[in-house]
Amino acid sequence: MTQEHRLHFHLEHDLCKSAAAGDHPFIAKMALVLESAQFRVEYREHGDTDRSDETYVLSHMKPPPTQRGLVFRRVYEYPFWQIEASAERWQWDVARASFDPAQIPAADGAQFYAFWRNRQYGDAPQNTSRDGFIYVPLQGRLAECRSFQSCSPLEMIEHCLAQDQTRQVIATIHPNEVYSEAEIAALEALERKHKRLRVDVGDMVPLLQTCDYVVTQNSSVAFAGYFFGKPALLFGKIDFHHIAVQANMTDLAGSFSEAIQMRPDYARYLYWFWQDQSINAGRDDVYAKITARFRRFGWPIE
Repeated sequence: MTQEHRLHFHLEHDLCKSAAAGDHPFIAKMALVLESAQFRVEYREHGDTDRSDETYVLSHMKPPPTQRGLVFRRVYEYPFWQIEASAERWQWDVARASFDPAQIPAADGAQFYAFWRNRQYGDAPQNTSRDGFIYVPLQGRLAECRSFQSCSPLEMIEHCLAQDQTRQVIATIHPNEVYSEAEIAALEALERKHKRLRVDVGDMVPLLQTCDYVVTQNSSVAFAGYFFGKPALLFGKIDFHHIAVQANMTDLAGSFSEAIQMRPDYARYLYWFWQDQSINAGRDDVYAKITARFRRFGWPIE
C-alpha cells in the first residue's frame, strides 16, 4: 500500500475559508495533484503549529515554517503563479535563470505581449511618451538599506538627482505602506532641497505612460513598466531583473546612462517570464507544471 503523506496549506483567514470550500482555482489544482499522489490535504491559517515533523506545508507568500515546506504566490498578476522554496523572489529559480530572447519565437512573444498588455491596461500602453522625468516608485523603510538593497530608498532618490541632472524626479509613496513621521519629514526635506524632485501618491498608469524610465529598489511597478516599454534601473534584487539595469554602485553614471538608452525585447521577455517560467493556471499544462515544481524540490510525487 502506498504511504499517505500529510499536507497543510498555510493561508490567510479569508483565503483559508475559500480554499477549504474549493473556491480558489489554483489552490484546488495544487490540491488535486497532491491528493492524486496520496497526500491528505488540510487547510490551516498562518501560524498554525498542529503538525508532526513529517507534515508537508505549502505556505501562501510567507516563508515556509518547516524544512518540508514550500511557498506559493502570484507572479504579479493572475493567473500566473509560482511554487518555490523561498519567499524571497530574488532567490527563485527564474531569478537565477538566463533569458535568451532568441529562444522565444517573435510571433509568440508579440501575440502574448499584445494580449496581456491590453487585458491589464487597455489602450494606455499604446499612448505613451517620454516627458522628461524619472518615475521612482517607493516601497517601505525609506531610511534603511536592507540586505537585498544597494542603498536606502532615500539615498536612491539622491542618486537619481545627482546622476541625471536634466530630468525631473517624481517619487511616489506606496498607498499601502505606513510611513513614520521621520520618513515623511526626510522626504519633505529632500523635496524642499531639490527643485527637480516632486513627492506624490501617484497614479501608476499615467506615470508609466509619460516617464522616461523607472528607478526603484524592486517594486513591481518596474515590471508593469515593461508593458509600457519603459526601461528600469534597480537598486535591489528581484526576479524580473534580466532586462533591467542593476545599479552598479561603483559606476552609477554608467548605470543611469545604460538605463536611459536601453530598449530590450519586452515582448519576448514577458512571454518567457510568465508563460515559460511561471505556472499559468488557465492553461492545459497547469497540472504538469505543478507536478514538475513539486518534483523539483524532492516531494514524493510520482
